Formats: sequence, structure tokens, C-alpha cells
Amino acid sequence: MTALGKQGLAASGPLLSPVAAGVWRLDEWGFDDAALAAWVEYALALGITTFDHADLYGGFTCEALFGRWLKAHPSRRDHIQLVSKCGIKPPMAERGWQVKHYDTSAAHITASVEASLRHLGTDYLDLLLIHRPDPLLDADDVADTFRRLFEAGKVRYFGVSNFTPSQYALLASRFPLVTNQVEASLLHLDPLFDGTFDQCQQLRVRPMLWSPLAGGRLLDAAANPVLHAALQQVAGERGVSVATVALAWLLQQPCKPLPIIGSRRLASLDEAAAACRLELDRQQWFALLQAARGHEVA
Repeated sequence: MTALGKQGLAASGPLLSPVAAGVWRLDEWGFDDAALAAWVEYALALGITTFDHADLYGGFTCEALFGRWLKAHPSRRDHIQLVSKCGIKPPMAERGWQVKHYDTSAAHITASVEASLRHLGTDYLDLLLIHRPDPLLDADDVADTFRRLFEAGKVRYFGVSNFTPSQYALLASRFPLVTNQVEASLLHLDPLFDGTFDQCQQLRVRPMLWSPLAGGRLLDAAANPVLHAALQQVAGERGVSVATVALAWLLQQPCKPLPIIGSRRLASLDEAAAACRLELDRQQWFALLQAARGHEVA
């Protein structure tokens, strides 16, 4: 099968694979170095070259785990794109954090990037995202921080995660952003109707999507029996898996979203790659929307 090609995340944004591999549970997968290398190389062979990280994944351990592979294979850096996020501080007594909070100060963003680079074994991130909207976010300060990181060559592009349209617009008015990474799936339709996807299409910015299979619940009939039956019907008609249909449904959004697949299973990577080649007809697409919402469109 021909490997997937890269796509621009925005008019002037990075070239990423059409789906990304998420590693937020890498610390739970039990990979040794050989298994990690096999998983990464399998993704790369499919054309899934973008890897989604965050500083705090795995209790601030997952970037270093992935970095074991990259440090052992430094020549592969030019073949992959590294995305990371920062800004969340969970309670950690050893770090003096007593309450979960957000920190988008210049000092924290800068320190987080430095730690990510060190753990991953690279001298730059392809994309840095503010992980959650911070009520104390100073747009001018964050923009200045982004600018310094860019000029230092440490981060090439910037975006946000879980921002509302108005929160996105505020920061984008100060500095060019290339994505908003949000939750979206057939079990979480909010971005289709709350203005998030509309804004992305308006600005020609592609959103990244976390939990596109609703944490696996879309594969469980108990989560929504009617929806699961509809997915099985379309999957049978098209000769693909339920997961492939659910991802293809998202990929047909006009804002051209980029789903993130967070699974150690090689078959999950295959299903994601297959979704990039599957186009549902309009009636199939609306049949799934109807099943997900529990009513037909008005």
C-alpha cells in the first residue's frame, strides 16, 4: 500500500501526516526499546509521521520514553514531526504544586520547551500547543514568548488545544496560530455545532482531534447501540472496520481535521491509514450523524 502523503496544517503551517500517532499512554504500553522502534517504524511505513506529545503525559515521562528511540536513531528526525503541549501543572508535591492549575507564563512555557527538547532528544519542536485555555493567559506575553522560541529555532509553529473560538481568536490576534487541538468524535459532536470547526474553516486552519474514537467507546456497542449498529452497517457496506468508518466520518469535515490515534496496536494504525483513503457518500455520512444525535436533521 502506498504511504500517506503529508498535508499542510494551515496556509503557512507545517506539513504533517493526515493522521497523527498519539503517545499519551506510552508509559502504559510496556514497550522495550525494540518494541518501541517496531511501533514507530510501522507508523512511518504507513506514512504516519506526526507524533503527538505533551510535557505531562505519563507523569512527565512519555517524552523521555519516546526520546529513547529518537536518540538511538537521530537520522530519523528529518522524517518525523514532533508536536508537544504545555501549560498544565497537576498536583505534584515534589515540584511544589499543591493544586492543579494552568501556567502560561513566559518562564513556564520556555522551561517546558527546554525540557521537551531534552527529553525527546531534538533541538526543535515542529509544533507547540498551549494545552488548555488559562484564565490568566496574557495574550501579549504568550505571543512574545512564542516569538522568542521561534527566533531561537526551538519551535517552528504554534497553536492551542481545547480553546473556544473566542479564546483562539484572542491569541491569534497577537501571533499566527496553525491549529486548535480539540476533542471530537461521533460521541462528542460539540465542535461541529459550537463554532470551532466553522472558525477553522473560516481561517483555513486545520484542527487536530483528540479521542476521535471516544477513547475506544465507539467500538463498544454499549456506549450507543444505535450508533454502533449504524457504524457496523456502513463498515459492512464498505468492507472496512468500524474504527475506519468512524475516522473517515471525521475526515470528511470541510475544515480537514487531523485525528490523533493513541493505540499501541499496529492494527489501529492500519485502520487510521485506511480511513484516509475512504470517502463516505453523503447519505452514509448523515445516517451516522442521525444515529449519533438520536434524531434526523430538521
